[in-house]
Amino acid sequence: MPEPREPQPPLKLIGHVHRGFQRMADQLLREQGFALGQLPVLMALKDGKPRSQAELARLAHVEQPSMAQLLARMERDGLVERVPDPEDGRSRLISLTTACRERMPKARGVMQALSAEALQGFSAEEVAVLGGLLSRLADSVDAMLERRLGD
Repeated sequence: MPEPREPQPPLKLIGHVHRGFQRMADQLLREQGFALGQLPVLMALKDGKPRSQAELARLAHVEQPSMAQLLARMERDGLVERVPDPEDGRSRLISLTTACRERMPKARGVMQALSAEALQGFSAEEVAVLGGLLSRLADSVDAMLERRLGD
């Protein structure tokens, strides 16, 4: 285990951890045919319920044009498909393809193994405390976003 680093501001450390984890996860996910940027869509659709592009954009906290581009690439790569909206024949909903669903468990295993490796050396209690603190921070940031951006 590396030597402990000098104390730094928590949000700087969170950013450092986030960027490092993203780089590792994206590389490993690409080996499975996925990309890290696709995770919000994959997670939103994993329950099998088709969703609109607007709903996916809202859940992923991205603008509609960005979501449209992401979905077009995911459709091209065979991860999602557009299905007719049963309530509005003019609209289409997005759902995961069968091939994507079949590959997701292996990708989930990759993410779980990477997370376990990152948390090696932490006791179960420390992981729980860290999770609780980060949840509170996430709630605080979400509230700030809501107040400032009306998201």
